Amino acid sequence: MDSPCLEEHMSGEHARLPHGVEVIMTLPGAADRIPAGAEARTVRVTLAPGDPGAPPHRHPGPLYGIVTEGEILFELEGEAPRVLKAGDALFEPGGDVIHYQGANNLPDAQSQLVVTMFAPPGTPVLTVVSPEELAERRHLRVTG
Repeated sequence: MDSPCLEEHMSGEHARLPHGVEVIMTLPGAADRIPAGAEARTVRVTLAPGDPGAPPHRHPGPLYGIVTEGEILFELEGEAPRVLKAGDALFEPGGDVIHYQGANNLPDAQSQLVVTMFAPPGTPVLTVVSPEELAERRHLRVTG
């Protein structure tokens, strides 16, 4: 069975986009999560083959992005780990939610993602979570 045309699933506004422009994902209410006075930061993360990425951490505000190359093993607190491939979009709410994994899922090729983060000026891009806190929040982690 052939899959329906993209235009059949888009709103009237999206159907009027110029050729070559495609809405990959929308997230209603995303602006409600942006801290007051936040700045937008565009961040590129490039991971060598097999790179496990940063240790478990938090971001100071929400981020929204896309995998631009390869595959990323992605895991947020409260969600099962999943593999995001080039072209897949991602969202993280930031704040208290722990980002457990953002690893290169490929052993023999580089992977990359580009995100836009909304965070208060002067805050770090990420803050590593202590082993003690990881143990305290273990019950919030979905393992598969």
